[in-house]
Amino acid sequence: MFDGLKDKLSGFTSDVEEDVDDDALEAEDEPDADEADGEAPPDQATESDPVADAQASEGDTAEPTAETDQPQADSEPPAADSEATAESATASATAVENADAVPDEESHPDDAAETEEDAATEAESESDEDDDDGGRGLAAKAKLMATGKTVIEEEDLQSHLDDLELALLSSDVEMSVANEILDGVKENLTGQTRRRLSSTGNLVRDALRESLYDVINVGQFDFDERVQQADKPVTIVFTGVNGVGKTTSIAKLAQYFEDRELSTVLANGDTYRAGANEQLEKHAENLDKKIITHEQGSDPTAVVYDAVEYAKANDIDVVLGDTAGRLHTSDDLMAQLEKIDRNIDPDMTLFVDEAVAGQDAVNRAREFNDAAEIDGAILTKADADPQGGAAISVAHVTGKPILFLGTGQDYDDLDPFDPEEIVDSLIGE
Repeated sequence: MFDGLKDKLSGFTSDVEEDVDDDALEAEDEPDADEADGEAPPDQATESDPVADAQASEGDTAEPTAETDQPQADSEPPAADSEATAESATASATAVENADAVPDEESHPDDAAETEEDAATEAESESDEDDDDGGRGLAAKAKLMATGKTVIEEEDLQSHLDDLELALLSSDVEMSVANEILDGVKENLTGQTRRRLSSTGNLVRDALRESLYDVINVGQFDFDERVQQADKPVTIVFTGVNGVGKTTSIAKLAQYFEDRELSTVLANGDTYRAGANEQLEKHAENLDKKIITHEQGSDPTAVVYDAVEYAKANDIDVVLGDTAGRLHTSDDLMAQLEKIDRNIDPDMTLFVDEAVAGQDAVNRAREFNDAAEIDGAILTKADADPQGGAAISVAHVTGKPILFLGTGQDYDDLDPFDPEEIVDSLIGE
């Protein structure tokens, strides 16, 4: 069941897993970011420190020398004549000028070293800012991988999301439903850092599983619990187009209730189709159930009403009422449903269609729900449907749950629709 869609979804998860894991391997092979920027390794920086210290020492030595020379010049004895005095003053001035010039010349290496250090610090700061502003680089991804985490960026997903959209649409998933699934997958994965399970693919499968579940689980309720809690008899009316398996689904539900120790009576409200009585009577005979019928052309509301009265008089738990197959555009037949609603007030109205009808079933479910509100749906021939688009789409477009899947010809071939089981069967455990 739904094998075609299952294969397409599996292809999506495996493709994303392969791409993300390839990115992670490339990140692990990338050189360290510091080395790539050309920074010297710590050992080289340590070896260069003595050179800077030596330059600093030379500068420190120069200043005391100048200061020593100056007092010596000042302490010379007075010259005997004015010429000696002038020469002494000139020599002293020259010594002072030379002494002042020495520190200026030898201070340049220190200034250059400080400038280089400032530039390196600024470069490191800019590099850090680039990492913060520009997202995670390959080296950062490698570090995350080493800690067991995986980052999936939007560019990792986009081409695969395009493929997933095509896969969903080709599997008869309704357009708005496909978009909902795609948005959910993107939101669950893009830009997220998540701890890996056994592989990246688990992350992708989990995101896809969550998105599918949110779509399929719309309006879900516990069918058995609602029947048990409702006042007896519980009245359920079935509607849909001709030939989709309404009558057979009624018989299967009679068996379903029998297995749960709930008694049923069948009502043939399809009073227009020739042979409808005979078909339902055959099922009633096989299941040993009571059937309420009127002659062809009778009022369907009167038939269902009589079945409800019979159930009350005979302590029957559930009334299952068939109606004529119709299109939502059949005004007279839709008016009959409205009349049943007004006079019988059924506990549930269930829409029946074929899973293999795909997009047609989705469109009809929406149209019937708009014309005469339904409470849930049964999809027949699900075992013959390789796509699964109707099963994914019906609940979302109507806001009402799929309650059962018909999976064969026997009366026991009616499976309660479990969204978690369906998603697990599509995605895998």
